[in-house]
Amino acid sequence: MTDATTTTAADPSLPAAPTSRLADLRARFAPLFDRIREGAVERELASGTPGDRPLPHDEVRALADAGFGRLRVPADRGGFGATLVELTHLVADLAAADSNIAHLWRGHFGYTELVLLRPSSPGRDEWLQRVVDGAIIGNATSERTGTTLADISTTVRPSSDPDGDWRLDGRKFYSTGTLYSDWIYLAADRSGERVTFAVPADAPGVTGVDDWDGFGQRLTASGTTVFDDVAVDPSVISAYRDAPLSHIQAFYQLYLLAVLAGIGQAVADDAVAFVRPRTRTYIHANAATPGADPQILAVIGRLSAGAFTARSLVVAAAGMLDEVVATNVPGSGVDHGLLDAAENAVYQAQIEIGPRVLRSASELFEVGGASAADRTRALDRHWRNARVVASHNPAVYKERLVGEYALHGRGPVDAWERYHEVGPTKF
Repeated sequence: MTDATTTTAADPSLPAAPTSRLADLRARFAPLFDRIREGAVERELASGTPGDRPLPHDEVRALADAGFGRLRVPADRGGFGATLVELTHLVADLAAADSNIAHLWRGHFGYTELVLLRPSSPGRDEWLQRVVDGAIIGNATSERTGTTLADISTTVRPSSDPDGDWRLDGRKFYSTGTLYSDWIYLAADRSGERVTFAVPADAPGVTGVDDWDGFGQRLTASGTTVFDDVAVDPSVISAYRDAPLSHIQAFYQLYLLAVLAGIGQAVADDAVAFVRPRTRTYIHANAATPGADPQILAVIGRLSAGAFTARSLVVAAAGMLDEVVATNVPGSGVDHGLLDAAENAVYQAQIEIGPRVLRSASELFEVGGASAADRTRALDRHWRNARVVASHNPAVYKERLVGEYALHGRGPVDAWERYHEVGPTKF
C-alpha cells in the first residue's frame, strides 16, 4: 500500500504498464504530477468565486514545457508517439493529482488527434510543429443556443473586402481550457454549413471569461469565449461534413473516463492518507486504531478495487481505439466495424466507471467520521468533480445504445454517419 504522496505510477495495484515507453513517460512526468498534487487542495479552497480565483496557469505551462501536450505526436516529428493506452494512463495519473488540470487538456488532445488524422500536408506539419513547440489548443465548440450540440449561432462570413480575411462572430460556453490556451479550436456556421478551424487565443476580438460556476471542476475555465469580428484566414476553414468518420467522438468520451479513473485513484489515495496516522476511533470499533479495524480495511479495499476497475476499463477501451487508429487511412477514414465495437466499449466503460467512482467518493467518508468533513481537507471535491465530469454526457443514453448494439447490432457509428450526411442543422 502506498501513501498519498506517492505517485500513482509506482502503485503496484494499478494495471501493469504494457510497454517500457509508458514506464519511461510516467517516470518523466511523475515529479511534475507530484508537485501538482501538493497544491491541489489549496487551489480547491481558493476556487469558489468565478472571475476572482487564481487559475493554475503556472502548472499548465509547466506541463506544456515538459512536453505533456506532444504525447501523441509521432517520435519522428518531435513527440513521444504515445498510444491511446499510454495517454490514458498518463491522463489518469494527472487526474489523480488534480482532475481540473487533467480535464482542461481535453480540447488540446482532441485537436491533436484531428491533426493526426489529416493526410500529409504543409498545414498538418505546421500544426504538429506548433504542438511540439509547446502550443496549447483550447476548445470552444459548444453554445447555450439551440437544443443540442448541433445547433450553432456563431458565424464566419466573408469580409467586405473580397480578397481579405473572413470575419468570425459568436459566443461560446463550456470552453474548457481556453483561458490557458494559445489557440482555440471552434465550430461555426458558414451559410448554413457547419465548419471548424482554429484561431489564435490572443487575436483581436477574442475574449475569454472565467464565468464557469459549476460546483465541481471549478478551475477548468469552462466558461464563455466571445468572438467579435475576429479575422479568419479562409484557407484554414474546413467543412465538418468533409472530414472522414473517425474515432474522435469516442476519444472525447474516453478522455473524460480517464479523468474519472484518476479521481477514483485520488479517492483511494486520500483514504489511505487519512487513516494511516489516525488514532481516534469509535466505541463500537473492532480495534484500538482505525488502521487495524477490519471494517475500515474493507472500505479501503473497496475503494482500491474501484480505482483498479475504473482504470482497467478505460485502458481496455483505449486499446480497442488504438486498433481503430491503426486502420486509419489519412483522408479516407477508419474501419467502421472496428469503430462500432470500440465506441461501444467506451460506452460500456462509461456506464460502469461513473457510478463506481461516485460511489467511492461518497464511501470515502466512512473511514473518518465527522473529521473527514473538515473543509480544509476538501475531500468533498472528489464527488463534486466526478459528478461534473460524469454529467458531460449522461450515461443513461449510453445504456440504450449499448443495448441496441448488443441486441440489434446497431452501433454508435450510425448516428455519426447520419450527422455527416444530412448536416448538423438538420440532424
